[in-house]
Amino acid sequence: MANVIEPLLALMAILRDSQRGCAWDRAQTMASLTPHTLEEVHEVIDCIEREAWDELPDELGDLLFQVVFYAQLAAEAQRFDFAEVVQRIVEKLTRRHPHIFGDEAPPEPAALRQRWEELKAAERRAGGAAGELAGVPLALPALSRAAKLQGRAARVGFDWQTTEPVLEKLDEELAELQAARDSGDALEVAAEMGDVLFTCVNLARHLGVDAESALRLANTRFEQRFMQMELAVGAAGHTLEGLDAAALEALWQQAKAALR
Repeated sequence: MANVIEPLLALMAILRDSQRGCAWDRAQTMASLTPHTLEEVHEVIDCIEREAWDELPDELGDLLFQVVFYAQLAAEAQRFDFAEVVQRIVEKLTRRHPHIFGDEAPPEPAALRQRWEELKAAERRAGGAAGELAGVPLALPALSRAAKLQGRAARVGFDWQTTEPVLEKLDEELAELQAARDSGDALEVAAEMGDVLFTCVNLARHLGVDAESALRLANTRFEQRFMQMELAVGAAGHTLEGLDAAALEALWQQAKAALR
């Protein structure tokens, strides 16, 4: 197992070689790779959510290749190499598990996450981060980033203690959205819509639900139900176009029942 990564590192070096490499691979930069990395991450998540275990090794390999690619580019620029990537993650995980690799007493299972966040916060402060919200990646999906920001703020007590005030806040934000809609101010509508979504993420967090995952599942349910509607009308030789609202609603309810 010690040298299991070596063939991939060697292959990556060949792909980037100026003489016998691949023109596409040679043309890539850190920035040009990022869309492909995001795509590979989503494909891994898709396999897991579909429980497509036979496909998962391929998708994990594609994701690993992205890491190796970045390391190769960094090595060419004499910034770091794959060995340093491995070294840093080993050091980080060792540092963040003092109850295993150090002399700290193991925390209770319920406190493990809190201790993990405390260790990460200490690392950020040691690295010169200014403020509790520093370092939350801008490239995160908006729902995930909202949950991260809220979680960081909650660590210093800026949070509701129960779910009920969050529900009240959601009602308040919906009323403000309605007022903005009545005013006809498009910018204000967008701002209030953002507040509604931000509060929905807060509600999900208080309910112990990951908002990003919940929305992905809702997207999947909608897709499946809509396709079921198309199949139903298609079997009768029709299409959804031209049906009135009552007929569409009836088909939607039938699709929900069929897929429940």
